[in-house]
Amino acid sequence: MHRSAYEQMELCIQEYLPTSRRHRVVDLGSRISGQQTRTHRGLLSGHDIDYVGVDVLDGPNVDAVMTRPYRIPARSRSADVVLSGQAFEHIPFFWASMLEIARVLRPGGYAFITAPSRGHAHDAQDCWRYYPDGFRALAAHSRLELCEAYTDFPPVKGIWHDYGSIDAKAAYWGDSVGVFRRPHPHRRPVTRLKNRLADFAVRETAVWWANRAGGVDRVPLPRPLDGRERCGRPDSRTAPSTAG
Repeated sequence: MHRSAYEQMELCIQEYLPTSRRHRVVDLGSRISGQQTRTHRGLLSGHDIDYVGVDVLDGPNVDAVMTRPYRIPARSRSADVVLSGQAFEHIPFFWASMLEIARVLRPGGYAFITAPSRGHAHDAQDCWRYYPDGFRALAAHSRLELCEAYTDFPPVKGIWHDYGSIDAKAAYWGDSVGVFRRPHPHRRPVTRLKNRLADFAVRETAVWWANRAGGVDRVPLPRPLDGRERCGRPDSRTAPSTAG
């Protein structure tokens, strides 16, 4: 992952994750590849944790492979923290993944999500960019509380980057950060039951359809008309990643 995203996740961990107790952590999109060395597991080295890294592909830093891309292999209400760094841009139907994050979080648990706010297309499937209002929408959709949502355009919390040195050949990189919290259940039993049934119906329908639809592979990019470029996307389909 990019250094800026790594540092943003570090800020979330420092702010919201005390070292005074043990935490069960699920890292969604944990696989590293190529020259990458930074991991969220490394950021948690000073914490007492039960960590599981999950990804749709096996590889370094993956403890459990997601046999269905929109089903996190973890029990409901089992995680104190869900991390996802620089993965949501690669998830075609991210709203289904957000419902799964809400499912595995225990009441009072946190989700820390970093995702690009800008930057060139990278890797074979790069679908989205995010802003704070996007995280507000995800909180509303998943019934999670939104504790923080910001983008580093302009930079905040004292972190500035030399974008030219990070990405000299393509567009500069930036991050948006969302901190979500699962609220405690409603005190009224009838209301609590209605909410759980509604959440179950919405989530299971969304996850079933997302897993059935798959991804973007079945939909090829249309060929440009009259020799025009594809919105600036290079012929190689991807720009080289500078993550590491």
